[in-house]
Amino acid sequence: MHKNKFSITPAWLFQTDTGELFEPGLFRLLKSIRDTRRLTTAAKDSGISYRHAWNLVHKGADFFGQPLVQMRKGKGTELTPLGETLLWSEQRIKARLGPQIDSMASELNNQLQQLLEGDHPVLRLHASHGYAVALLPKFPERLELRLQYCNVREALSALKSGECDLASFHVPTSPRLAEQTLDYYQDSLQAKDLRVIRFVTREQGLMFPRDNPKGITGLKDLAQPGLRFINRDRNSGTHFLFSLLLREAGIDPQNIQNAEQEEFTHTAVAAYVAAGMADVGFGVEAAARQFGLGFMNLATEHYLLICHEDRLHQHIISELLALMRSPDFVDEIVKQPGYAPDHCGEIGTLAEFMASHRSEWG
Repeated sequence: MHKNKFSITPAWLFQTDTGELFEPGLFRLLKSIRDTRRLTTAAKDSGISYRHAWNLVHKGADFFGQPLVQMRKGKGTELTPLGETLLWSEQRIKARLGPQIDSMASELNNQLQQLLEGDHPVLRLHASHGYAVALLPKFPERLELRLQYCNVREALSALKSGECDLASFHVPTSPRLAEQTLDYYQDSLQAKDLRVIRFVTREQGLMFPRDNPKGITGLKDLAQPGLRFINRDRNSGTHFLFSLLLREAGIDPQNIQNAEQEEFTHTAVAAYVAAGMADVGFGVEAAARQFGLGFMNLATEHYLLICHEDRLHQHIISELLALMRSPDFVDEIVKQPGYAPDHCGEIGTLAEFMASHRSEWG
C-alpha cells in the first residue's frame, strides 16, 4: 500500500495593484505571538529566526500601512486590532472550508491509490462533520476510507441511492428528543435492512467567551436585547437539535438576534465567537475548547453510523469495526473534549438501538 498521503491546506495570497506580495507565513507567527506574547518564542515556534520574524512583522506593517504587533515594556508583544482581525479572518476561513477540503483530500488520495495499486476496496462514508469521525482518516494503515462531509439528510440519501457504504446519524440521548429526531428523519430510515453501528457520544451546547461577559446562564438569555448569536446552517442536524431545545424551552427563534446568521461547521461557529463577531453560538464542546471558549452543555448525542445489512459482510467493514474497537483509536476519542466511546463497533437494528437507548436513559 502506498503510504504517502496528501493533505490540502488553504493559504491566503495578498497582492497589491502593483504586484507586491504579502508573505502568508506571517499568520503562523501572528498566532504564536498571540498565544505566547513573546516574539522570540513565536519565532522559535514558527521555525524561523528572530531576525526573520522581526522582518516579517515589519513587512506586514509596510504592506498594510499599519502595525500588526506592538511591544510594551513589561507586557511583551501583543497583536494590534489589525493583527487580530487578520489572524481571526484566516482561522475562520480554515474552519469554514476545512471539512470540504478534507473531503477533497480524501478523494484525491483514493484516486491516486487506485492509479498506483489498481482497484481495491475503499470504504465510502458520508458523514456530518465531527471531531471523532475526523479521526478515522488518520489511520490510513488500518483503513482505506473515502470520507465525504455533508448533512444528515444528504448522508442518508446517499446511503439509500448506493453512493456510499455508510452514513452518519446523530440522535439525542434524551428519549423524548430522540423520538422527535427519528420522526423528522423517518422518511430516510424506512429500509428494513438498516443496521446501526454505535460509535461515540458528544456534548452539544452554548459556546461563549471564557469570561462570559454577557452572563449566559441558559437558552433564555439568547433573547436578551443586543445579544449577537451565530447559528449552524439550517440543514444540519445540529440546527435541528437546537430548534428542538428552543421549542422545549418555549423560546421563539425570531426573538434571537441574528438567528438567521449561519456557519457550516462547529469549528466555524467557535471561530466566529472567538473572533468577537458573536457573543454566543451553539455547537459541540470540542470546538469551543479548541478556541479557548466557555461551554455550557445542553444536550448529549449518540453519533452513529448506519449501513445496509449486506455491507456488514464486506472485509472493509470488518476493518472499520476493528479500528473502532482498538485501544489506540479509543484513546484518541477520549482526548477529544466532550466526546466519549459509546459501545464502539456494536451492531444492531435501529429498533434494538432505541430499545437499549430507552433502557439506558430511562
